Amino acid sequence: MKFVAFALAALAAASPSIAQPSAEAALSLDQRTALRCAATFALTAQAQARGEASAVALPPLAERGREYFVRFSARLMDDTGMAREQVAALLAREAQALVQSGGTANALPPCLTLLDLSGI
Repeated sequence: MKFVAFALAALAAASPSIAQPSAEAALSLDQRTALRCAATFALTAQAQARGEASAVALPPLAERGREYFVRFSARLMDDTGMAREQVAALLAREAQALVQSGGTANALPPCLTLLDLSGI
């Protein structure tokens, strides 16, 4: 549950104006994929915490998803030199795009594979 609170706070508190489009465009394909998965895990963990039947039927993401989210965020800051606020803003924009498109259901299967491959 702490992951959900942490992730939601980061996603909600971030101002989209902090992350410039050029920062997102400069991300590698691996970084963009990991960004999408981190946001997907946060949104899915939130839905699981609310008890949504479709999310509860999925593997629990409160612990593993949180660890992935944290490691991804730290690695992105290290690799790019972005500030925490910039990474949070990128995550917020990605989460917003997923919510608007209803894309978490489509994003989750490959993200779960990526999570398994990460060893987390």
